[in-house]
Amino acid sequence: MRSPRWPLWGALLLLVGALLTVLVFLAAEYEVGRDQAALDQDTQAVAGEIRSGLLRNVQTLQSLHAFSPSPRSWDAPAAEVLTQRREIVRLEWRDNNLRLLTHRLSPYTPDVFDMLPRGQALPEVRQACDVARRQSGPAYSSSYFWPMRDGRGMEVMELCLPVTETGKPRGYLIATYSLQGMLSELTDMPAQRGRGLSFIEVDGTRLAVHSMLNDPRRTLRSQALLDLPGHTLLLQIESPRRAMGLFPNVLTAVVGALSLALLVVLYLLARDTRRRQRAEQRAAEALAFRKAMEDSLVTGLRARDMTGRITYVNPAFCQMVGLSTEQLVGTGLPAPWWPPELVDEYQQRQAVRLAGQTLPREGYESVFQRSDGTRFPVLIIEAPLIDAQGVQTGYMSAIIDLTEQRRVEDLNRASQDKLQATARLATVGEMATLISHELNQPLAAIASYASGTLNLLQHDAAVPSSDIEGAIRRIAEQADRAGRVIRSVADFVRRRDQVRESVAPSQLIDGIATLLSLQAKKQGIRLVLDVAAGTPHVHCDRTMVEQVLLNLARNGMQAMPLGDPPTASGLRTLRVAVAPAPGPQAAAAGWVRFDVIDHGQGLPPEVAERMFTPFFTTKADGMGLGLSLCRTVVEQHGGALSYEPEPPRGTRFSFTLPAVDAQAPVTSAQEAGAAAAAA
Repeated sequence: MRSPRWPLWGALLLLVGALLTVLVFLAAEYEVGRDQAALDQDTQAVAGEIRSGLLRNVQTLQSLHAFSPSPRSWDAPAAEVLTQRREIVRLEWRDNNLRLLTHRLSPYTPDVFDMLPRGQALPEVRQACDVARRQSGPAYSSSYFWPMRDGRGMEVMELCLPVTETGKPRGYLIATYSLQGMLSELTDMPAQRGRGLSFIEVDGTRLAVHSMLNDPRRTLRSQALLDLPGHTLLLQIESPRRAMGLFPNVLTAVVGALSLALLVVLYLLARDTRRRQRAEQRAAEALAFRKAMEDSLVTGLRARDMTGRITYVNPAFCQMVGLSTEQLVGTGLPAPWWPPELVDEYQQRQAVRLAGQTLPREGYESVFQRSDGTRFPVLIIEAPLIDAQGVQTGYMSAIIDLTEQRRVEDLNRASQDKLQATARLATVGEMATLISHELNQPLAAIASYASGTLNLLQHDAAVPSSDIEGAIRRIAEQADRAGRVIRSVADFVRRRDQVRESVAPSQLIDGIATLLSLQAKKQGIRLVLDVAAGTPHVHCDRTMVEQVLLNLARNGMQAMPLGDPPTASGLRTLRVAVAPAPGPQAAAAGWVRFDVIDHGQGLPPEVAERMFTPFFTTKADGMGLGLSLCRTVVEQHGGALSYEPEPPRGTRFSFTLPAVDAQAPVTSAQEAGAAAAAA
């Protein structure tokens, strides 16, 4: 009868077997650890030997310059050093600017620099010498591979040793080391027999190898840092594993270790379970967040594989085409939302894209058809769909419905048409208003001359014919002036180029002098017309500039009503002055300045702020377009209209016009005043 406790014995046997297995394993690991420790100690010793050898070489190299040699006398000692130090393949003596003074090659490797010029290694030399200069001592460069003929090559590095004489630098001594020569010449080779010896990089790449093992699988490896000034090398020694030695007595430690390992495993398992649960919860939250974002988008999203088969759509895309997710996912080409007559065109476009010729990133427009047959424009933006391994698995498309955008564009276009029509109507009204405003002056002059002529004919039968002829000539001039005003204002409103000419400022003043004299005489105002000698001609539309001068002068007169200021004060004067614009910049640019100065009550602040605003006026019968028109005319000529207070009272209006090179004689101030008085 089988004992019911056999499972316990079986478990015990299993535990004992496991224990023995663990003991054997631990014994082997103990032996390996002991060998590894010995190998680590040997590696450190070899690194110390190489470091000591390099230090001895530095002392030997320093002795080359102990007695102030010249480049000629330096050659023989350098050759002797190269004969004794096989690890050095080249010695150089360079000046403070690293220019080569002399050099010597090792007799054992004379062909090292036959394939490539030495100048290719100058960056490493400069790097080592920069470090040596900062440290005032020897410094090494980083190692580099130097190719040789017949496909050979070697890993070398540069030693830079500053050379001084009586405290003054005499240049640098450059020694080129072969890393393989360092391994063979600076180590105790009999002690390293049967081992692999090499310099490696951090990732395990071998830089220089002196010896290697045949079976790298059963090998112990030890590494040691060879810390040199300016550079660090990694020395590696490989040694074969020895056979297992005596069995160590570690039974108690093994039992305790197994118990502790069981507890650690349980702890790690519980921690891993908790981490897995948290990761799953975060993944679920991220998936829910992404799903909520995709469902809230108004932009349609569609994913397809490399064959054009749909793998994903969001609710916005389903709503666009009027189909459900089940009806769309898994479908291929032709797509169910393509208009029937455009299937061939869309098939060709898809073939181009699937062939690798992707469309522009900014997207392209297309037309889709809903399930009910209605069509709508869309903008499609596509990008490659890349998986976690960096491989393209399809295309991701963003589809924007352009129906509302097209409707808004149509509304904007209709609004623009209406605004243009309104602008044309406003321009017609503006032209009519400007013509009526500007015609007031010539028409008033015509009426005045006509009334004066009738009065002469009715009350004095013996009126000289010259007076009547002069009055009729004035009427004709003002009628012509009215016609020119109409043409100029019409061109101004239509924004056409006005006919501009070279006009003397005195001619502009003469054109309005008669009208200004009549109005000044009625209001008891003394008119002063002053044109500075040497003032150049101006390039302008004569009619429009005369209207500007006339408007500003009339405004100045209206600012001085009868009795304000009194005649006895001597301020009841209106002055129109013309002169070259002051200042070096204005003079260099060629400008002429026109000033209209009155001595009225001045401009209140609230009026000055809105003075140039169209349709703003302080006159009972004013239209509010005079100053606005004046500023527009001046700015069209390239000038500027401004104003400022005039002490002791009044206002000065000034504007500038461009001057021309040709100058004509101008009327002096006395002649202008005499003409005004005669008028």
